[in-house]
Amino acid sequence: MDWIKIESLTDSIVVDIKSSKWIPNYIVGIVRGGLLPAVLLSHKLGIQMHALNVSLRDGEDLGSESNLWIPEDVVNNNNVLIVDDINDSGATMSWIRNDWYSSVAGLYPPTDLWWHNRIKVAVLANNLGSSETVDYRGMDIDKRIDNRWLVFPWESK
Repeated sequence: MDWIKIESLTDSIVVDIKSSKWIPNYIVGIVRGGLLPAVLLSHKLGIQMHALNVSLRDGEDLGSESNLWIPEDVVNNNNVLIVDDINDSGATMSWIRNDWYSSVAGLYPPTDLWWHNRIKVAVLANNLGSSETVDYRGMDIDKRIDNRWLVFPWESK
């Protein structure tokens, strides 16, 4: 995938976000793959961006690090857009949701409405076979049919 394609996919996401009339208070880019798409969306939408370190790739489970306490922000009626490069298996989004739900357990009732109304997910590529759904996508792929690995410009060696 080249930078021209990345620009096109992020432009498509911007159009979808603006059409939905749901505006995030801030954008959260998932370290590593989600940072560059999050920066692009941040500039295109004029919305601040923060990084969230979640690494589940290649068998790693490093948990998350952030200077934000996002679940509290969401409960206080802030909208958050999570951005990643790909929704592949759904493991990253599932991990984030479960982590955020557990972080507010006993303080605020985490519900699916809380997740879907205040937190939305945008990815450049969405695998239709994923266990998780996303709200905004640049393109759909189906790895059950074509299991090729997508190589983004920031991954090239």
